[in-house]
Amino acid sequence: MYNILLVEDARELAELVRGELEANGYEVRLAPDGESALKLFQEAAPDLVILDWMLPKMDGLEVLRRIRQASAVPVLMLTARKEEADRVIGLEVGADDYLAKPFGMRELVARVRALLRRMEQLRAVLTADRTAKAGLLTCGLLKLDPETFCAELAGAPLELTRTEFDLLSLFVRNPGRAFSRNYLLETIWGENYIPGDRSVDNAILRLRKKLEALGEAIETVWGIGYRFNPPDDRK
Repeated sequence: MYNILLVEDARELAELVRGELEANGYEVRLAPDGESALKLFQEAAPDLVILDWMLPKMDGLEVLRRIRQASAVPVLMLTARKEEADRVIGLEVGADDYLAKPFGMRELVARVRALLRRMEQLRAVLTADRTAKAGLLTCGLLKLDPETFCAELAGAPLELTRTEFDLLSLFVRNPGRAFSRNYLLETIWGENYIPGDRSVDNAILRLRKKLEALGEAIETVWGIGYRFNPPDDRK
């Protein structure tokens, strides 16, 4: 059973939403303000957060900022603010979806299901990336052996740390795919992304240098993260 943290100060609406979610098989904890929301979040991390924008004691955006400092949990924001700029702010701060008031319960439940489904798909991909045991990986003059963690470039041994090897293996197995820093940290380091953390960027810099000319194939995707674009795949 999925656990949902509902943060809504309008009691009648909160009870209505909680009743609808519980009727659909979800376990719901209710917080009437931002401070209590963070306390409940820290006590037991939910699978999803439904977060009202306008809250007493601490507004929803600040709650969202603090959640994003430690967690990538799906967050659905509820708000009466209908301006596009407001929606953009919420999404840029880290909301996964946005639902304007007034809203229908069927739409709310549909969005919750979609976010949880997306979360499960991400977890499945993360698990596959961590446990994949492919055979020898090759990309031009680059060879990687996931079983022995040995690497070669142009026939010469390539000295890589375990983190660098895992990072390069992920890129080689997924050419052209853009990976966010958050995804890379969760997959390779097993950690959540914290704004300002340079672990991924520093590892990419070291990896590019060790790969020499092939290092140019690790491209920066502005606003997202990185992707590996092998020479043969470039247009």
